[in-house]
Amino acid sequence: MLALAKQAKKIQKELKDTEIEAASSDGLVRAVFNGEQHLKSISIDESLLVADNRFTLEKTLVSVMGQAISKAQAVAADRMKEVAGALNLPGF
Repeated sequence: MLALAKQAKKIQKELKDTEIEAASSDGLVRAVFNGEQHLKSISIDESLLVADNRFTLEKTLVSVMGQAISKAQAVAADRMKEVAGALNLPGF
């Protein structure tokens, strides 16, 4: 069990150091999360920072953030399968 705890701790650190990026289709909005699903940075092109563009910017931010979180969750789940597989849990 100690080996599994060490492996889980190692994976946790790797996830913290892993960066996952998502971008809008036009590349004007980018978000970077780590494998723990914490937002590390967001980038918005200046062309989107105009008052009459608020609705579009909000929709784009929600979409990009959702993509990044989904990617981060997939990375974390994939990495944690290593620990779960060692426990011989069904489905892993």
